[in-house]
Parts: sequence; structure tokens; C-alpha cells
Amino acid sequence: MKKIYFIVPLILTIAFAAYYVKFSAELEEREAVQQAEEARIAQEAANAKKAAELKAKEDADRRAAEREAEDAKKVADREAKWDAESQKIADATAEYKATGDRLAKQVADLEIQLLELRKQKEEVGKEAFDLEKRVELARVAKRNAELEVQRMTEMVSRKAAASSLTRVATATP
Repeated sequence: MKKIYFIVPLILTIAFAAYYVKFSAELEEREAVQQAEEARIAQEAANAKKAAELKAKEDADRRAAEREAEDAKKVADREAKWDAESQKIADATAEYKATGDRLAKQVADLEIQLLELRKQKEEVGKEAFDLEKRVELARVAKRNAELEVQRMTEMVSRKAAASSLTRVATATP
């Protein structure tokens, strides 16, 4: 019986060792398959990550290119607007300058015309003054002539009164 105590645990230990080796081999095989699967999944994840990073980089590059194109368009629009406003201001300036030149010429012509009119007014005023002077001199001459006529009449009437020819003879009886 003492052998049973020794043989049964030995058989069980050998059976256990056989099962252990068998299960260890299966476990190693499963672990190798699982590691291969994990490596494949990790490789797929790395490939997916690389693909995602590449796609993200392409998207970022595309968005950057779009942003640069949009910025360039904004700059071009701003420059075009600036040029249009500058041209508009230049056209308005040229128009106002032409208007100013035309009005300056018109002012010069009107000043010349005003000087001529003032000269004519002065001549007309001088002529009117001369005519008034002649009228007044004619009045004075008329008055003098009338006074001369009155004086001559008075003289003639005095001489006539003093003269014996003009006395009426009175008849003496």
C-alpha cells in the first residue's frame, strides 16, 4: 500500500505533466495566434492611423490652399476696389479740375467784360456829365442873354425917355 501512495501521485503527476505540456503548447499556440492577431490589428491600426494622418494632412493642405486662394482673392478684390476708387477719385479730380479751369476762364472773361462795362459806364457818365454841363452852360447863356436883353431894353427905354424925340409935344395955347 505504500506503493500506491507513491504510484498514484506519480501517475497523476505524469498525467498532469502531459496535460500541462499539451495545454502549455496550446496556450503558447493560442498566445502566438493572439499575438499575431494583435500584431495584425496593431499593424492595421498603424496603417489606418497613417492613412488618417495622410488624409488629415491632405485635408489640411487642401484647406490651407483654399485659405491661401481665398486670402489671395480677398487681396485681389481689395486691390481692385482700391484701384477702382483711385480711378474714380482721379476721374473726379480731372473733372473738377476741368470744371475749375473752365470756370476760371469764365471768371477771367467776365472780369474783362466787367472792366469794359465799367469803362463804358465811366464814358457814359462822363458824356452825361458833359451834356449836363453843356445844358447848364446853355441855361446860363440863355439867362445871360435874357439879362442882356432886359438890360438893353432898359437902356433903350431910358434913352428913349431921355430923348426929345420920343416926347410928345404938348400944345400950348
